[in-house]
Amino acid sequence: MKMWIKSSLVSLLHVLLLLHQSQYSSAASTLENFTQCVSLNSDLSVLPLSTVLFTPEDSFFTSILQSSAQNLRYLVPSAPKPEFIFTPLHDSHVQAAVICSKQLGLHLRVRSGGHDYEGLSYVSEIETPFIVVDLSNLRQVKVDIKDNTAWIQAGATIGEVYYRISQNSKVHGFPAGLCTSLGIGGHITGGAYGSMMRKYGLGADNVLDAQIVDAHGRILDREAMGEDLFWAIRGGGGASFGIILWWKIKLVPVPEKVSVFTVSKTLAQGATKLLYRWQQVVDKLDEDLFIRAIIQVVSGSGGDKSQRTIATAYQGLFLGGADRLIGVMEKSFPELGLTRKDCTEMSWIESVLYIASFPSGTPPEVLLQGKSTFKNYFKAKSDYVKEPISEAGLEGLWKRMTEEDSPLTIWTPYGGMMSKISESEIPFPHRNGTVFMIQWLSLWQDGEKDSVKHFDWIRKVYSYMAPYVSKFPREAYVNYRDLDLGMNKKNETNFIEASGWGNKYFKGNFDKLVLVKTMVDPDNFFRHEQSIPPLPNSSSQRIGCPSA
Repeated sequence: MKMWIKSSLVSLLHVLLLLHQSQYSSAASTLENFTQCVSLNSDLSVLPLSTVLFTPEDSFFTSILQSSAQNLRYLVPSAPKPEFIFTPLHDSHVQAAVICSKQLGLHLRVRSGGHDYEGLSYVSEIETPFIVVDLSNLRQVKVDIKDNTAWIQAGATIGEVYYRISQNSKVHGFPAGLCTSLGIGGHITGGAYGSMMRKYGLGADNVLDAQIVDAHGRILDREAMGEDLFWAIRGGGGASFGIILWWKIKLVPVPEKVSVFTVSKTLAQGATKLLYRWQQVVDKLDEDLFIRAIIQVVSGSGGDKSQRTIATAYQGLFLGGADRLIGVMEKSFPELGLTRKDCTEMSWIESVLYIASFPSGTPPEVLLQGKSTFKNYFKAKSDYVKEPISEAGLEGLWKRMTEEDSPLTIWTPYGGMMSKISESEIPFPHRNGTVFMIQWLSLWQDGEKDSVKHFDWIRKVYSYMAPYVSKFPREAYVNYRDLDLGMNKKNETNFIEASGWGNKYFKGNFDKLVLVKTMVDPDNFFRHEQSIPPLPNSSSQRIGCPSA
């Protein structure tokens, strides 16, 4: 009996060894085939492979995988890892990556900035093996002040874009994200909101042209791709239609001096009544004025956690001088009690650093570093609010927030230009009638151990808020991906299931996005857990698409 057990164990170990060798050989073969294919389809042959291709056996693999990832939940050992990471140095390398991935049957993920909340650009929950094409080396910014435009490569961060604009002009800017380490490639595909949205709309509203690698491996500009696809990529979500290589953006005028401020209020200082008033006026303020509310839980004096309370901070940017700002506030929102000493005048690029919470005096060159130091385990959700939340509703929210370790919610004002642009102008539909957007976050540092607790908390808060936010559908922001809303299953393109989350992100624009997808990528090459699905059994030859 013992001999039989020993013999069986030896056989099992032999089988496992052969399986491991087979998997390793398969992976090595996949990499070799990919390398040969890309070399034939681009100028990769003149480059050392060690500079652009990284496998799990390479010493730099982990650091590159983690380099721009924000959510530590997707960097744990149990999270799926790519077969290899490809870091192109030229547009033709991206083109070749698509051609070769398609030929070899490789599932491909694309990463520009790594901020995606559910890790979809560097983790695949639906199929393996997969590879990651990381665009971080493609970060040129070509500013043309005379033409009021700039061409930007997809791997550049929004902070780099802001800096390059400011180096060419003190009176030009671009209305996009508040977090400067956002990768511009994916950022604009979801809309790209920021502190100048009430004056100029979204980043996606200010795109003039683009270059994209489509599912056939072609590089297309606006004229070549057509208006339907150009419409879809400006707000229709990332990685559904192709790989963005470049955006051509329209620069907007900014004053030589803008004004910023932060005013904080606790519950003891009347924070609940003040936030209720903020909701009543924030979408109706002067278009030059942006005031967001940042709400957190703080401990009592001496760090006493039994005396936790709510702290609100009103952070503002005004496109003008402090004296005019005070006049606007005294007329429209005197309840905040803003004074001249609360305000600081500075250049627009300095205001970028201020809004992004860099320490006072930080030189703008820090924006060229690109990477964010913000790395947490977190779960996020989003909401849109059409009517002010009552004081009773706020008090119920405060009770729930104090039950969580490190909750954070950010309320971003709408109105102004956001109310003047049609819901169907681009896929981003959250326009007229929206007072503000809410971002919900639960943050923690203790790894996977207590993640269930934090997930339970944010889901309960989300459920509690249902009566107070948008309905039919309950809207959500696509750049704050939330897999709780539903997900595509492996190699499936179920339009009915996808419409659940699709209508929340895109409302009535979802149906048109599906038609565009069916037209340009009927085989669903570009896919992820919440990618736009094509219609089943369709082809681009048989499906038309309505005009954008």
